[in-house]
Amino acid sequence: MPSPKDARVVAASLYFLPIKTRVPLKFGPETLTHVTCARVKLTVTDDEGSSAEGWGETPLSVQWAWPGSASVEDRLGAMQAFCGRLAGAWCGDDLGKGHPINLGHRFLEDRLPGLTDRFNAEERGGLEAMPRLAALICASAFDLALHDAYGNLNGVPTYGTYVREFMKEDLGTFLEAEPGGASFAGMFPGDFLAKAPPKVLPAWHLVGGKDPIGPDELTGEEPEDGYPVLLRDWIARDGLKCLKIKLRGNDAIWDYDRMVQVGRIAEETGVDWLSTDFNCTVQDPGYVNEILDRLMADEPRTFGKILYVEQPFPYDLEANRIDVRSVSARKPLFMDESAHDWKLVRLGRSLGWTGVALKTCKTQTGALLSLCWAKAHGMTLMVQDLTNPMLAQIPHVLLAAHAGTIMGVETNAMQFYPEASAAEERVHPGLYARRGGMLDWSSVRGSGFGYRLGEIDRGLPGPAVEVG
Repeated sequence: MPSPKDARVVAASLYFLPIKTRVPLKFGPETLTHVTCARVKLTVTDDEGSSAEGWGETPLSVQWAWPGSASVEDRLGAMQAFCGRLAGAWCGDDLGKGHPINLGHRFLEDRLPGLTDRFNAEERGGLEAMPRLAALICASAFDLALHDAYGNLNGVPTYGTYVREFMKEDLGTFLEAEPGGASFAGMFPGDFLAKAPPKVLPAWHLVGGKDPIGPDELTGEEPEDGYPVLLRDWIARDGLKCLKIKLRGNDAIWDYDRMVQVGRIAEETGVDWLSTDFNCTVQDPGYVNEILDRLMADEPRTFGKILYVEQPFPYDLEANRIDVRSVSARKPLFMDESAHDWKLVRLGRSLGWTGVALKTCKTQTGALLSLCWAKAHGMTLMVQDLTNPMLAQIPHVLLAAHAGTIMGVETNAMQFYPEASAAEERVHPGLYARRGGMLDWSSVRGSGFGYRLGEIDRGLPGPAVEVG
């Protein structure tokens, strides 16, 4: 094969795409009714003057990434402003050239922390500081665009570039194994990815904290847009087999009753699997243990359907070093908001977490490195959604297919803003509608992430920022 072409970022364009939800989505103490997606185009060149473009997109989900007392508008405005700063930071000779894992790791380790600190000092003085998770979300659209551009520059699918033939640096450059563990020297991300990723994946449906379960919960204000509202109708229409249940984490009676309600519906409708998401609001493992133990005693079929428990505890793992072994002894326990990078995955494992929920919104580079570290140390994987519409859905599903998850992929944009992805759905019908409880990404093809952008009829607003 020809020698791989090293990529250098020379230009960036940033777009903001606002979306309204058809029904509200509750995140912990906050509720999401609209979201703005950041879409990024990066232009890269090689030493011989060839160039290529790449695209990345992520929802700037403020309520998830930046829980706080400042208004949503204030926090969203800060994230958008920070995206603008990142556009310039990704361009220029000082970042260098190379493979996107190398460049992405360099940016995340050497540049993003300082950029975040300066932004908080210069723009947020006296106001709530933007947390690391929000900064990662902003960076992720650029990082995804770089991975797409590199594949396009070399004329191969992005996931075909995570192997020795394309990477000068092995995983030992980026990761450290546990003492006495296997070395990452001579290993590459491709060594930890599925050799024949399935084209069809089980789809997880999100049962939101504000979603009506039965007819008695309807208020009369529900949308009449042709899409289901009640859980049983979603299950029947989409053939669902996997339900993720949003809980409160600070109201044990409500949480238990919610699990019982959904569990009984699952039993009656042929749903196979459940997961529980406590939204980082639990302070004591005993809270989760008591709910699980009561389910095991009184609702054993519901308990048996629980495949894993997701992130009950505060996401700042370093400040909340809670020993969680009592929970993971009952059910697999997955890090989500806490898993910013592989170092925090390592810390989580030492505290008793057994799995990692990966998200492309924490950057493709970071997700891949966390995946490799977790798999090398016997941890189980899942890929969770950030309610990804439009282009954001494609790398999200590709990550799940290549990661080898515990069970499929969470995908819920079709619940909360299905029409937002109408243009993309015409080209990739299996990615934006769940059929028989599954997603089908067989329409994805070509170099990079296989978006097939030339076939997607989506008009963009003028760029908010252009650099280069």
